[in-house]
Amino acid sequence: MASAKLYRMDGSEAGSVELNDAVFDVEVNTTMVHDVVVALQASKRQGNHETKTRDLISGGGKKPYAQKGTGNARHGSTREPQMRGGGTVWGPHKRSYRQSVPVSFRRKALAGVLSDRVRNEQLCVLESLDCEKIKTKPFAEMVGKLSPKGRKTLVVTLTTDKNVMLSARNLSRVQLATAADVNALDVLGAQRVVVLKDALAKLEERLA
Repeated sequence: MASAKLYRMDGSEAGSVELNDAVFDVEVNTTMVHDVVVALQASKRQGNHETKTRDLISGGGKKPYAQKGTGNARHGSTREPQMRGGGTVWGPHKRSYRQSVPVSFRRKALAGVLSDRVRNEQLCVLESLDCEKIKTKPFAEMVGKLSPKGRKTLVVTLTTDKNVMLSARNLSRVQLATAADVNALDVLGAQRVVVLKDALAKLEERLA
């Protein structure tokens, strides 16, 4: 049965926690993980780029100069694509980049990358997280004891706690996610995953 080390906030070990094999001891389907990650990255794109074609640019109704006799190429409008200030040909327009991926694929991909973190001892369980005040220093010290210095750390909580969120927002190498919202892209982007003990049950319930 898969297991992970259990830590306290001061960095001391408090034993180990047995994990659900259906979530934390599965084979990684790299193709599925790739498809899910690409879809998650695509969904972050806003798709607000926009260019104007010649019909969207005002003016250009008058012929610039005579058809013949000037020695120049013939033009019918100053808004033609080859003219300065003219429209754009085949330019980007507003669109949605979202890709449809089954929910079962997302869950299996997340379970696969979590299992990989457990096998490589890059996932640990935190007994509790007490943030009575909004203080960055204690939170940073706790992360420093659980994760090697300079490594990006993902902290998975049960719910969104305002004090925790505000204490961690200035830490560039720390990312917060709830057990209901964490995805495969979050896990792959971190070298160390810290899961709160109360969030572990929710995570297993979601993915089992």
